[in-house]
Amino acid sequence: MTEHEEILVSGEFAAFREAYAPAVHPTGTTAVRDTVRRRRRRTAVFTAAAVVLAVAVPVGANAALHRRTDPRPGPAQTATPSPSETAASPTPPPPTPSTADPTPAAPDGRIARSQLLAARLDLPAWYDNAPKTCVRDDVRLRSASETDSVPRLLADPRYGDLDDDGATETVALVACRYGEASGKQVVAFDRDETGRIVTMGQVVATQEGMDDITDFSVQGDGKIRAYVADIQPCCSTPEWSPQRQWRTYAWTGERFTQTAGPTRFGTDPRLTDLSLTAGDLVVGPADAKGIRTATVTVTVTNKGPVDVPLLGFSDFGTIGEPTGGDLSRCRTVRSDGTYVCALDALPAGERKAYTFAFRYEPPDLAGMRPSLQVIHYDQQERWWNDLKVKDNEVELHTVG
Repeated sequence: MTEHEEILVSGEFAAFREAYAPAVHPTGTTAVRDTVRRRRRRTAVFTAAAVVLAVAVPVGANAALHRRTDPRPGPAQTATPSPSETAASPTPPPPTPSTADPTPAAPDGRIARSQLLAARLDLPAWYDNAPKTCVRDDVRLRSASETDSVPRLLADPRYGDLDDDGATETVALVACRYGEASGKQVVAFDRDETGRIVTMGQVVATQEGMDDITDFSVQGDGKIRAYVADIQPCCSTPEWSPQRQWRTYAWTGERFTQTAGPTRFGTDPRLTDLSLTAGDLVVGPADAKGIRTATVTVTVTNKGPVDVPLLGFSDFGTIGEPTGGDLSRCRTVRSDGTYVCALDALPAGERKAYTFAFRYEPPDLAGMRPSLQVIHYDQQERWWNDLKVKDNEVELHTVG
């Protein structure tokens, strides 16, 4: 080998070491010795080939050496990398930084009835003068059948997205008894990030002028409709007597407020003003058996605005047993535990006179005076209050 060829070979070896040395990882002294011995045995062959290569294509060999750093296999190669290619794996590009922090999902506020009954809850304030047992802090709700004055859960809860956060909240009707009636409120519940049940707010509660809540619903837009009444049926108040309205409420971000429906109860459009007047109760002489008959003429005026399908008359017991006159055609109906004589219809703006006859029996109690009362009945024989109840009853002046 000439001096020029030795220089070329030495240069190629130097380039080879510079390109591949960083990828070589020693595995111990024994491995190094074995590698050296193998390289010495191949030196003669490799040197001859290197000379030919260096002489024939020195520039092309150098270019091919640098192309070996590309790990991608060529068309004639397999996908299995060589040892040097495995060591030099490509570096993945850095992740693109986020422009905004991700918003955590809102907690699921769908709470089953059994979970509400099992939880400890904080409730909004009850009505004024509520019993001390109507507590509001750390409350364990009882079932609807509970009769004591304690907070109770009425009906099943309803569900909807009340605050437009993409998650469901829970709405429930709760009550606390006082006497024969109950204070009631519609309350919204949710869960916090830990899953604990929390009170979102009071939707609506019974108050002066709105004494009952009997039903509620949650609409698709998250608004809550409550069915409210002006009075709560109890004691002697019939179930058909209250005025009822649907009112709509929505979450403002801080509390619930009414957004639709009536805001108050006006004069009940089903009621009218009946007025009763009467002449003297004329008591006749006793007959052979000592029985006396008494008669009286009464006038009923319907001052309106509602027609009355049936006029009812009561309090006969303060006079005696009905025996004749217009009472002979009575249609007996029931009213608040007593029986009443129902007669004719009376349109608004009209009046009508009736004559009643009784077998007179003086009252047993001193100071008790005979009287009569007129009552408004509908076609279903349901009785109604009067707009001015004071002139529905008259005391009779007895003569004879």
